[in-house]
Amino acid sequence: MPIDPELDRLIVALPKTELHVHIEGTLEPEMMLTLAERNNVTLPWSDLTEIDAAYRFSDLQSFLDVYYQGAAVLLQEQDFDDLMWAYLQRAAADGVRHAEIFFDPQTHTHRGVGFEVFMKGFARAMDRAEEELGLTSDLILCVVRHLPPEDAVATITDATGHLDRVVAIGMDSSESGHPPEPYVDAYRLAGAEGLRAVAHAGEEGPPSYITGALDVLGVSRIDHGVRCLEDPAVVARLRDEQIPLTVCPLSNVVLHVVERMEDHPMRRLMDEGLIVCVNSDDPAYFGGYIADNYRALVSGLEFGREEIIALARNSVIASFLDEDRKAALLDEIEQIASS
Repeated sequence: MPIDPELDRLIVALPKTELHVHIEGTLEPEMMLTLAERNNVTLPWSDLTEIDAAYRFSDLQSFLDVYYQGAAVLLQEQDFDDLMWAYLQRAAADGVRHAEIFFDPQTHTHRGVGFEVFMKGFARAMDRAEEELGLTSDLILCVVRHLPPEDAVATITDATGHLDRVVAIGMDSSESGHPPEPYVDAYRLAGAEGLRAVAHAGEEGPPSYITGALDVLGVSRIDHGVRCLEDPAVVARLRDEQIPLTVCPLSNVVLHVVERMEDHPMRRLMDEGLIVCVNSDDPAYFGGYIADNYRALVSGLEFGREEIIALARNSVIASFLDEDRKAALLDEIEQIASS
């Protein structure tokens, strides 16, 4: 359905946070080709048409195969600065006031690109965004579950001394067949460094992966989590403990978690009393940034003004911001809601 112009303006105007976005997944095809030329990297695709054809995914793994090939163009500090700055500009234009951004160090260190390279590039763009755009941001260091748990521990060890901008540890990559429990040592080590904990669970994996992330890894926020609806006990726990879910509607459709936006469980998750918020996941690959995901819920599920406001409110509540900043953003949302 077409989006009412007033509702579209509201989507952009509402202060919001983004809590589930992979910075490597914001690598737009044009930037990929530019960086490949800059760094003399040969890609499997020679032009935008070939890249567009590659961006048709059948499941999470088919996406990850392309994702890791694209990341090969990121080699220099300036590349990571350019990547982060491009995302933060887009986020600010969509009304994002604060972002907690995933990055995958193993994707880079396994190619010989060290923490001192990508962390400096990220930080430079993040500082610039706060100064010029009024958008604050933190990083979430993700370990990848398709590599052994020992590699995750080594990654956290290597990250020591580079954690100034990091607020939490997370876990991503191939979920199917990779339960969270084996990564407990990496999470304990990160906790000893003062990091909070989140994890991807319940996207491709079953509800038991959500339980494992909560009980064994000690996470306080679940990324995706849509399959919680398969287990009423898990739903009740998420509701009772007020564990937020960072849901990514367009991603869920492109990766066939659901086949159509009309089938997306976001309304049911909200009706269950869960703290759910809207995020873009890997927007360069999945067809839209955060405002596009809000619009998809309006078009596909006929979300209206009150639901959009509730989702923006949830995004602030679910963030790791301090209570004063949360209160200020929630006040702004209420002012808009009452106008």
